[in-house]
Amino acid sequence: MIAPGILYFLAFKYLPMFGLMIAFKDYQPFLGVWGSRWVGFKHFEYFISLPDFWMLFRNTFVLAFYNLVFFFPLPILVALMLNELRSNLYKRFVQSMIYVPHFVSWVVVVGMAFIFFTTEGGLVNELLVSFGFEKINFLLNKEWFRPLVVSEIIWKEIGWGTIIFLAALAGVDQQLYEAAHMDGAGRFRQIWHITLPAIRSTIVILLILRLGQFLDTGFEQIYLMLNPMNREIGEVFDTYVYTNGIQQGKFSYTTAVGLFKSVIGMVLVIGTNYLAKKFGEEGVY
Repeated sequence: MIAPGILYFLAFKYLPMFGLMIAFKDYQPFLGVWGSRWVGFKHFEYFISLPDFWMLFRNTFVLAFYNLVFFFPLPILVALMLNELRSNLYKRFVQSMIYVPHFVSWVVVVGMAFIFFTTEGGLVNELLVSFGFEKINFLLNKEWFRPLVVSEIIWKEIGWGTIIFLAALAGVDQQLYEAAHMDGAGRFRQIWHITLPAIRSTIVILLILRLGQFLDTGFEQIYLMLNPMNREIGEVFDTYVYTNGIQQGKFSYTTAVGLFKSVIGMVLVIGTNYLAKKFGEEGVY
């Protein structure tokens, strides 16, 4: 039963790591990986010395931080709210409705955002005008770039993120709630003293795994949202790798950039796992 999972990780996670070697080489396709000249940390040093490095690091870090602060707690909150519903039919209906956006492609999501927020007949701007306000150019104003990106992620993924938390909540012993009710505890007291402690280990593990992908802000969404007016705060590592690696053919250089980002993720996972164990949690390993 575990064979498909093992094959997946071997084919798409471990075998491609062989290609990381070109981050330390001056890779030439006609020479191949082994025939290309070894240059060591040249590409890493060049990337860190660029003026764009701090811009990319700042943009990626701020977007990742916003996602962690504003998105990560919301699936927990929604799972707690769904867990309190007494009608199973209504609960399943709500779950189905909030799961659906996960299966919508980012092209469609960004297209919907364009329809809602464009100044040329966009629904939001038309409502602003009808209430006597001036139109706001949400799509070209760089101040609105990050709120729009985070809002799209919340709308698309909040339902899907509740699945694991709902599974954890299903395993909570119902007798604990009955005992708390007999002692006079209300619903909020039961959530605070029973529900949240019961799923605390799940929250910690998912937080550790989330930090491992901390700098993975998502290429497709950011690339579709970018334009010349917001590129200053919207360009991140993922889009930079695409424009320099795929479009300009700098394969070794952009592999080094991607490896740099992955190393940061690994350090965050190790550090967070260490802190979790220090505070008495199980951690990932």
